[in-house]
Amino acid sequence: MDLGLKGKVAIVTGGSEGIGRAAAQSLGREGAAVVVCARRADVLQRAADNIAEATGAEIVPVAADVRNAQDIDRLVQSAVERFGRLDILVNNAGTSAAGAFESVTDDAWQTDLDLKLFAAIRATRAALPHLREAGGGSIVNVLNIGAKQPAARSVPTSVSRAAGMALMKALSRELAADNIRVNGINIGLIKSGQHERRWQASGSPGTLEEFYVDHARHSGIPLGRVGEAEEVGDLIAFLCSNRGAYISGVSINVDGGHSAVV
Repeated sequence: MDLGLKGKVAIVTGGSEGIGRAAAQSLGREGAAVVVCARRADVLQRAADNIAEATGAEIVPVAADVRNAQDIDRLVQSAVERFGRLDILVNNAGTSAAGAFESVTDDAWQTDLDLKLFAAIRATRAALPHLREAGGGSIVNVLNIGAKQPAARSVPTSVSRAAGMALMKALSRELAADNIRVNGINIGLIKSGQHERRWQASGSPGTLEEFYVDHARHSGIPLGRVGEAEEVGDLIAFLCSNRGAYISGVSINVDGGHSAVV
Protein backbone atom coordinates (compact mmCIF):
# COMPACT_ATOMS: atom_id res chain seq x y z
CA MET A 1 0.00 0.00 0.00
CA ASP A 2 1.44 3.37 -1.04
CA LEU A 3 0.87 5.75 1.86
CA GLY A 4 1.72 8.81 -0.22
CA LEU A 5 4.49 10.02 2.09
CA LYS A 6 7.24 10.38 -0.51
CA GLY A 7 8.66 13.90 -0.38
CA LYS A 8 7.03 14.70 2.95
CA VAL A 9 9.03 16.09 5.87
CA ALA A 10 8.46 14.97 9.45
CA ILE A 11 9.70 15.87 12.90
CA VAL A 12 9.71 13.16 15.57
CA THR A 13 10.56 14.12 19.14
CA GLY A 14 12.13 11.51 21.39
CA GLY A 15 13.43 9.78 18.27
CA SER A 16 16.51 7.99 19.58
CA GLU A 17 14.80 4.81 20.80
CA GLY A 18 11.50 3.02 21.29
CA ILE A 19 8.38 4.40 19.65
CA GLY A 20 10.07 7.56 18.38
CA ARG A 21 12.76 5.61 16.60
CA ALA A 22 10.17 3.17 15.22
CA ALA A 23 8.02 6.06 13.96
CA ALA A 24 11.02 7.64 12.23
CA GLN A 25 11.83 4.31 10.60
CA SER A 26 8.25 3.73 9.42
CA LEU A 27 8.01 7.25 8.01
CA GLY A 28 11.44 6.94 6.37
CA ARG A 29 10.57 3.59 4.83
CA GLU A 30 7.57 5.26 3.17
CA GLY A 31 9.77 7.94 1.62
CA ALA A 32 9.56 10.80 4.10
CA ALA A 33 12.57 12.79 5.27
CA VAL A 34 12.66 12.78 9.07
CA VAL A 35 14.22 15.11 11.60
CA VAL A 36 14.61 13.34 14.95
CA CYS A 37 15.50 14.88 18.28
CA ALA A 38 16.57 13.65 21.70
CA ARG A 39 18.80 14.89 24.50
CA ARG A 40 21.65 12.36 24.13
CA ALA A 41 23.49 13.41 20.97
CA ASP A 42 25.58 10.25 20.66
CA VAL A 43 22.63 7.87 21.01
CA LEU A 44 20.58 10.02 18.63
CA GLN A 45 23.30 10.03 15.98
CA ARG A 46 23.61 6.23 16.08
CA ALA A 47 19.85 5.85 15.78
CA ALA A 48 19.69 8.27 12.83
CA ASP A 49 22.52 6.45 11.05
CA ASN A 50 20.87 3.06 11.58
CA ILE A 51 17.46 4.27 10.40
CA ALA A 52 18.99 5.88 7.31
CA GLU A 53 20.86 2.68 6.48
CA ALA A 54 17.74 0.54 6.95
CA THR A 55 15.38 2.75 4.95
CA GLY A 56 17.49 4.77 2.53
CA ALA A 57 15.73 7.88 3.83
CA GLU A 58 17.32 11.14 4.88
CA ILE A 59 17.29 11.14 8.68
CA VAL A 60 18.59 14.29 10.36
CA PRO A 61 19.46 14.22 14.09
CA VAL A 62 19.07 17.43 16.10
CA ALA A 63 20.13 17.23 19.74
CA ALA A 64 17.45 19.07 21.71
CA ASP A 65 15.69 19.09 25.06
CA VAL A 66 11.99 19.53 24.37
CA ARG A 67 11.50 21.01 27.84
CA ASN A 68 13.36 24.05 26.54
CA ALA A 69 11.35 26.43 24.34
CA GLN A 70 14.45 27.66 22.51
CA ASP A 71 15.44 24.10 21.66
CA ILE A 72 12.02 23.44 20.17
CA ASP A 73 12.18 26.56 18.02
CA ARG A 74 15.65 25.52 16.85
CA LEU A 75 14.43 22.02 16.05
CA VAL A 76 11.57 23.22 13.85
CA GLN A 77 13.71 25.84 12.18
CA SER A 78 16.40 23.23 11.44
CA ALA A 79 13.86 21.04 9.67
CA VAL A 80 12.47 23.88 7.56
CA GLU A 81 15.90 25.24 6.67
CA ARG A 82 17.10 21.79 5.64
CA PHE A 83 14.09 20.68 3.60
CA GLY A 84 12.10 23.83 2.86
CA ARG A 85 8.85 22.52 4.29
CA LEU A 86 7.17 20.64 7.13
CA ASP A 87 4.26 18.21 6.82
CA ILE A 88 4.24 16.03 9.94
CA LEU A 89 4.84 16.51 13.65
CA VAL A 90 5.00 13.54 16.03
CA ASN A 91 4.99 14.64 19.68
CA ASN A 92 6.47 11.53 21.24
CA ALA A 93 8.98 12.62 23.89
CA GLY A 94 8.15 11.47 27.41
CA THR A 95 8.65 9.01 30.21
CA SER A 96 6.30 7.03 32.44
CA ALA A 97 6.63 8.84 35.76
CA ALA A 98 4.08 7.47 38.21
CA GLY A 99 3.63 7.21 41.94
CA ALA A 100 1.29 7.84 44.84
CA PHE A 101 -0.23 11.32 44.76
CA GLU A 102 1.27 12.47 48.07
CA SER A 103 4.75 11.39 47.00
CA VAL A 104 4.84 13.60 43.90
CA THR A 105 6.44 16.98 44.54
CA ASP A 106 5.69 20.24 42.78
CA ASP A 107 9.01 19.94 40.95
CA ALA A 108 8.08 16.46 39.71
CA TRP A 109 4.69 17.73 38.50
CA GLN A 110 6.33 20.62 36.66
CA THR A 111 8.99 18.41 35.08
CA ASP A 112 6.36 16.00 33.79
CA LEU A 113 4.13 18.75 32.42
CA ASP A 114 7.11 20.44 30.74
CA LEU A 115 8.21 17.19 29.10
CA LYS A 116 4.85 15.88 27.94
CA LEU A 117 2.35 18.73 27.73
CA PHE A 118 4.21 21.99 27.24
CA ALA A 119 6.67 20.37 24.82
CA ALA A 120 3.73 19.33 22.62
CA ILE A 121 2.13 22.76 22.94
CA ARG A 122 5.33 24.58 21.98
CA ALA A 123 6.27 22.20 19.16
CA THR A 124 2.79 22.47 17.68
CA ARG A 125 2.84 26.25 17.93
CA ALA A 126 6.24 26.41 16.20
CA ALA A 127 5.20 23.93 13.49
CA LEU A 128 1.81 25.43 12.60
CA PRO A 129 2.93 28.22 10.22
CA HIS A 130 4.95 25.69 8.22
CA LEU A 131 2.17 23.10 8.15
CA ARG A 132 -0.20 25.78 6.86
CA GLU A 133 2.33 26.87 4.24
CA ALA A 134 2.58 23.26 3.04
CA GLY A 135 -1.20 23.20 2.52
CA GLY A 136 -1.94 21.08 5.57
CA GLY A 137 -0.42 18.20 7.44
CA SER A 138 -0.69 15.84 10.36
CA ILE A 139 0.09 16.00 14.06
CA VAL A 140 0.20 12.89 16.25
CA ASN A 141 0.48 13.03 20.05
CA VAL A 142 1.78 9.82 21.61
CA LEU A 143 -0.12 9.42 24.89
CA ASN A 144 -0.93 6.60 27.31
CA ILE A 145 -4.03 4.56 28.12
CA GLY A 146 -3.92 6.23 31.54
CA ALA A 147 -5.19 9.36 29.80
CA LYS A 148 -8.56 7.60 29.43
CA GLN A 149 -8.39 5.21 32.37
CA PRO A 150 -6.18 6.62 35.15
CA ALA A 151 -5.24 4.15 37.85
CA ALA A 152 -4.23 4.65 41.45
CA ARG A 153 -0.60 5.76 41.80
CA SER A 154 -0.54 6.88 38.16
CA VAL A 155 0.28 10.56 38.62
CA PRO A 156 1.70 12.70 37.18
CA THR A 157 1.71 10.75 33.90
CA SER A 158 -2.03 10.06 33.71
CA VAL A 159 -2.81 13.74 34.26
CA SER A 160 -0.29 15.13 31.76
CA ARG A 161 -1.38 12.56 29.16
CA ALA A 162 -5.07 13.39 29.71
CA ALA A 163 -4.21 17.03 29.10
CA GLY A 164 -2.39 15.99 25.92
CA MET A 165 -5.50 14.14 24.77
CA ALA A 166 -7.67 17.20 25.39
CA LEU A 167 -5.16 19.31 23.48
CA MET A 168 -5.35 16.86 20.58
CA LYS A 169 -9.15 17.00 20.43
CA ALA A 170 -9.34 20.79 20.68
CA LEU A 171 -6.71 21.27 17.97
CA SER A 172 -8.35 18.74 15.67
CA ARG A 173 -11.42 20.97 15.53
CA GLU A 174 -9.58 24.28 15.47
CA LEU A 175 -7.10 23.33 12.74
CA ALA A 176 -9.41 21.35 10.45
CA ALA A 177 -10.04 24.42 8.29
CA ASP A 178 -6.29 24.49 7.57
CA ASN A 179 -6.36 20.83 6.47
CA ILE A 180 -4.29 19.89 9.52
CA ARG A 181 -5.34 16.63 11.13
CA VAL A 182 -4.56 15.94 14.79
CA ASN A 183 -4.75 12.50 16.41
CA GLY A 184 -3.48 10.68 19.48
CA ILE A 185 -2.24 7.20 20.28
CA ASN A 186 -2.82 5.81 23.76
CA ILE A 187 -0.14 3.20 24.30
CA GLY A 188 -0.20 0.38 26.79
CA LEU A 189 2.80 -1.82 27.51
CA ILE A 190 5.17 -1.38 24.57
CA LYS A 191 8.77 -2.60 24.42
CA SER A 192 11.10 0.32 25.03
CA GLY A 193 14.46 1.40 26.34
CA GLN A 194 12.75 2.46 29.58
CA HIS A 195 11.52 -1.08 30.24
CA GLU A 196 14.90 -2.54 29.30
CA ARG A 197 16.62 -0.23 31.78
CA ARG A 198 14.19 -1.32 34.50
CA TRP A 199 15.02 -4.94 33.74
CA GLN A 200 18.72 -4.15 34.01
CA ALA A 201 18.18 -2.25 37.27
CA SER A 202 16.45 -5.30 38.73
CA GLY A 203 19.57 -7.39 38.10
CA SER A 204 18.64 -8.63 34.59
CA PRO A 205 16.89 -11.82 35.74
CA GLY A 206 16.46 -14.36 32.93
CA THR A 207 16.32 -12.85 29.44
CA LEU A 208 14.75 -9.58 28.38
CA GLU A 209 12.13 -11.47 26.39
CA GLU A 210 11.25 -13.54 29.47
CA PHE A 211 10.91 -10.27 31.38
CA TYR A 212 8.39 -9.02 28.81
CA VAL A 213 6.46 -12.30 28.81
CA ASP A 214 6.22 -12.19 32.60
CA HIS A 215 5.22 -8.53 32.50
CA ALA A 216 2.40 -9.25 30.06
CA ARG A 217 1.15 -12.19 32.12
CA HIS A 218 1.03 -10.24 35.36
CA SER A 219 -0.57 -7.24 33.68
CA GLY A 220 -3.44 -9.32 32.27
CA ILE A 221 -3.07 -8.16 28.67
CA PRO A 222 -5.77 -10.04 26.66
CA LEU A 223 -3.47 -10.59 23.66
CA GLY A 224 -0.93 -12.09 26.05
CA ARG A 225 2.14 -10.11 25.03
CA VAL A 226 3.84 -6.74 25.23
CA GLY A 227 3.52 -4.61 22.10
CA GLU A 228 6.32 -3.90 19.64
CA ALA A 229 7.45 -0.32 19.07
CA GLU A 230 7.26 -0.98 15.32
CA GLU A 231 3.53 -1.67 15.61
CA VAL A 232 3.03 1.83 16.99
CA GLY A 233 5.43 3.33 14.43
CA ASP A 234 3.45 1.84 11.55
CA LEU A 235 0.20 3.23 12.95
CA ILE A 236 1.78 6.69 13.22
CA ALA A 237 2.86 6.50 9.57
CA PHE A 238 -0.65 5.50 8.53
CA LEU A 239 -2.28 8.32 10.50
CA CYS A 240 0.08 10.81 8.84
CA SER A 241 -0.56 9.46 5.35
CA ASN A 242 -3.00 10.06 2.53
CA ARG A 243 -4.64 6.75 3.45
CA GLY A 244 -5.57 8.23 6.84
CA ALA A 245 -6.80 11.50 5.39
CA TYR A 246 -10.29 11.25 6.93
CA ILE A 247 -9.11 10.41 10.43
CA SER A 248 -8.83 13.31 12.85
CA GLY A 249 -9.65 14.01 16.48
CA VAL A 250 -9.36 10.42 17.68
CA SER A 251 -7.13 8.81 20.27
CA ILE A 252 -6.48 5.17 19.40
CA ASN A 253 -5.68 2.58 22.08
CA VAL A 254 -2.66 0.41 21.22
CA ASP A 255 -2.59 -1.81 24.29
CA GLY A 256 -3.39 -5.39 23.31
CA GLY A 257 -6.97 -4.94 24.54
CA HIS A 258 -5.83 -4.12 28.08
CA SER A 259 -7.87 -0.97 28.65
CA ALA A 260 -11.52 -1.27 29.63
CA VAL A 261 -12.40 1.94 27.77
CA VAL A 262 -12.72 2.60 24.03
